[in-house]
Amino acid sequence: MNRCLIHHVSHLYRLLVPGLALVAWLAVLAPAPAAAQALQRNFPPAALRGMLQVTQSPEVLLNGTPDRLSPGARLKDTFNRLVTPASLSGQTYLVNYVRNPLGQIHEVWLLTPQEAEEKRSGMEPNYRFASELDQPKQ
Repeated sequence: MNRCLIHHVSHLYRLLVPGLALVAWLAVLAPAPAAAQALQRNFPPAALRGMLQVTQSPEVLLNGTPDRLSPGARLKDTFNRLVTPASLSGQTYLVNYVRNPLGQIHEVWLLTPQEAEEKRSGMEPNYRFASELDQPKQ
């Protein structure tokens, strides 16, 4: 039985130094959180904008009216990660969405504040007030 303390310390040192060097090197190579936030997402031209609230999946409210998610619907958060409809239950989000050929909501993107500022169709009302009749629609 070796009771030499110097042997144990030098052995521990030989194990720790390469491990710490590896951790430091990975920290340098890891992307910064600010770089992940600068993700530029390109939405399809057919994507519409609306307010989505998941009531009980696959049932949702889209702009306050009942609607339905398609089987296999893909919901993506602001970092473009897939999320489950149940994790969004009860909250209202500004989204871009695309419907499938059956009219069900198939793809949904939760929007960042910067993406929300961009103009997109889908939020315009289907009525006009009398005061707007003589003005062109914007």
